[in-house]
Amino acid sequence: MEELVQFIAEALVEEPQAVRVYRKETRRTTILKLRVAPDDTGRVIGRNGRVANAMRTLLDVSTRHSDRDVILEID
Repeated sequence: MEELVQFIAEALVEEPQAVRVYRKETRRTTILKLRVAPDDTGRVIGRNGRVANAMRTLLDVSTRHSDRDVILEID
């Protein structure tokens, strides 16, 4: 999951070396925190959050058969 978020984010931003994905596990939830350079935050979120929502949809589809929920947070 982290690799998918990292790959997508690096393709979108101007500073791919600044992309970081952190993972936190709870009992039933995985929280992925995406950090990018301040100037790239808008590119990752997209107009009206469309890019961020698309990434969340891909994560949801990729974990559909597991019993874990995935939350994507963007900093």
